Amino acid sequence: MSYSVNVTFSSKIESQGSTAKVYGEMLHVDIPFPIPEPDGCKCGIQCPIEKGHSYSYLNKLPVKSEYPSIKLIVKWELIDDQNEMLFCWKIPVQITS
Repeated sequence: MSYSVNVTFSSKIESQGSTAKVYGEMLHVDIPFPIPEPDGCKCGIQCPIEKGHSYSYLNKLPVKSEYPSIKLIVKWELIDDQNEMLFCWKIPVQITS
């Protein structure tokens, strides 16, 4: 099972590329969460990214059946090639297995 992620953002910076980093936040610790396609340029964003332009980022968050039932915060970051933040959002999630 997977959930679709769709984020529209206006870039405040220029960048040749972008990389997604996803974490499960539990007890104030960020645990890296693998996603199938971390390259933002393959997820709806036309690269290079230009300052002041709007972009729609599309991706999927896979939830595997072996994950335990748990409540956590999912933190999704998109960073540029200089490690600057393009966007970051957090959402509470409850996984039931």
